[in-house]
This record gives sequence, C-alpha cells and structure tokens, in this order.
Amino acid sequence: MAKEEDNNKEEAVAIDTTVATPEKPKAAPRRKKIKRQVSHGQVHILASFNNTIVSITDENGHVLAASSAGSCGFRGSKKGTAYAAQVAAEKALEAAKTFGISKVDVIVQGIGLGRESAIRTLSGQKIAIESIRDKTGIPHGGARPRKPKRN
Repeated sequence: MAKEEDNNKEEAVAIDTTVATPEKPKAAPRRKKIKRQVSHGQVHILASFNNTIVSITDENGHVLAASSAGSCGFRGSKKGTAYAAQVAAEKALEAAKTFGISKVDVIVQGIGLGRESAIRTLSGQKIAIESIRDKTGIPHGGARPRKPKRN
C-alpha cells in the first residue's frame, strides 16, 4: 500500500511544464487617413502679459493647429513680446494651411502685447478676416479693497 502512495505522489509531481504561447491577434489593416478640408475657421488668440497662444479651429471649435510663443523657442520675458506673438501666429497658420483654410473669424482674449501683431500677421498671410471679436473679461466691481488704515 505504501508503494502505491509513492507512485501517486510521483504522478502528481510530473505536471506538464510546457507553456503554450498565445498567438498575437492580427492587427486590422490601417485605413488611409483622410485630410479634412476646412475653408472657413476661427483663430483664437489668447494674449497675456507672459505668453501668447494662437489656436486655429474649425467652425465647431475642433482645433486644427495651435502654437504659442513658448513653443516657438522664446523663453522668459521674451514670450510676452509682440514679435513672439507674430512668430507664433505664422507657425500656426503654416500648420493650418494644410487643411485649406482661407476665411477666418478672429476671437481675441487678453490684454497682452501680442494682440494686434498676431492679427496683422493673419492679414499679411493672405487669409480673409471676416470678423474680429474681443472676448476679454471685464471686472464688475473688481477685487476686494484693502482694509482702511487706522491712525
């Protein structure tokens, strides 16, 4: 009886150690990416004191191309300059021209130095500007005043 138990233990130890490698599922064939053609869009210019961000979108607000003064290589206080905004607008327009954009509505927000220079760059790049809208926030009442001095 003891010999039979030893045989059972040996059989239990002899487990199949071959590991089946799962086959990788084949990837579906890639579809050719179709470039969208957008003739009319919007240019959003956010001009702060520290940076200028230019985003070009379609009419629904989906971003086609974007650029900022910081992404163009300007650092520190140079990001807030009018020239940096001009370079950022040129870079965004070059990327958006692949979509065939020709008419834009300009939406400007902020009080930085890059407001006018970015708009001038758009008109210089032979893009028809249909409207310019200022979306800069206006404080109603402003921040809470300091407490009065006690003499």
